[in-house]
Amino acid sequence: FGMPESSPMTKVLFPPAGHIGGTCSPARARIPPVEDSAPFQLFAGNGSLELAQKVAMCLGMELSPLKLGRFNDGEISLQIPESCRNEHVFIVQSTSPPVNETLMELLIMVRTFRRASARTISAVIPYYGYARQDRKTAARVPISASDVAMLMEAAGVDRVLSVDLHCAQIQGFFHNLPVDNLTAQVEMCPWAVKHFFDSKDDNFCVVSPDAGGVGRAKVFLEALVALGCENGTLAITIKHRSGPGSIEAMNVVGEVAGRHCLIVDDICDTAGTMCKSADTLIELGALSVSACVTHPVFSPPALDRIAASKLRCVLVSDSIPLKEGACDKIKQVSLCRLLAESIRCITSGSSISSLFMLPRSLADTTAPRGASPELVGGSPPAGSLPMSKAGLASNNP
Repeated sequence: FGMPESSPMTKVLFPPAGHIGGTCSPARARIPPVEDSAPFQLFAGNGSLELAQKVAMCLGMELSPLKLGRFNDGEISLQIPESCRNEHVFIVQSTSPPVNETLMELLIMVRTFRRASARTISAVIPYYGYARQDRKTAARVPISASDVAMLMEAAGVDRVLSVDLHCAQIQGFFHNLPVDNLTAQVEMCPWAVKHFFDSKDDNFCVVSPDAGGVGRAKVFLEALVALGCENGTLAITIKHRSGPGSIEAMNVVGEVAGRHCLIVDDICDTAGTMCKSADTLIELGALSVSACVTHPVFSPPALDRIAASKLRCVLVSDSIPLKEGACDKIKQVSLCRLLAESIRCITSGSSISSLFMLPRSLADTTAPRGASPELVGGSPPAGSLPMSKAGLASNNP
């Protein structure tokens, strides 16, 4: 990034000139250097440690050291071993379950960097917790998505970078800072074309699990059509609940008979709606049912339901680490390339609008984008850059 050798910032390494990366691993899918990028440091909390490592490898750098642990009484312990004065700081931390733990970690990290005289603090929050509480649905209930935004602004966050917010209007809850709401469909659509269908001529149907997700499903359908899968339609499932978390009946609006169905959603919590939708679609004559979900919350008994369901495959991102016991039906693509490109654009002053555009052909996906699903979630590839010498997380402060 054009910084002097004496700079206290972690040394940045880049591949040879002309190298355009690839789609095999984060280590081989590095971002091309930009000469006028500002120096910055990349940190991670315990909620997104693996994803942050992959983002760092895509950028050709190491995570900056951070001692993050717990005291004996459960309070968060934090120390920044190296100076970050006048540096641009990026913190990668999903506020995923346990949401209160990860959210408090993020707030304390932001306040610590603010007191350490960081120039700017950007919070990279792949999964924004409390997002589903975005409006009042009854008397005397909170709008927690707005309250979390207020906490982040008060803590001193200068910019928020998130992926597939549950409701796009959450961006408006932040009054004094920019919010970039990226989409994981950039990574998921090409994978779906290659693995969900036997050929591009297959009849398929993109299904929204509720009325609120119709826009998301429509964009996904348009991307699949642009990638050559032209025999697609759109459908919506309508739930009739007998109580919270209990679905009594389900109806489908749209033609699904004789088609491969693909359920598109942003969050999968207990997987009740998704599995019930799969059963209903199969009963109505669907040839197969798969799902694309950005954020795999997977609260119990989600994994058991998916394993016993009629779902053929469930594609998720690594915005939240997969829980142990995930069955073979669950596949994962990485957001590391998408987030790394966003960070590069922000530090270089470039526009990130191109990152919101879905690929218009499979040829577009040969450019460095995401990591191979087979490599995501495992150990970093051989030859990849090591962790910072001081380590990242410590349970013994």
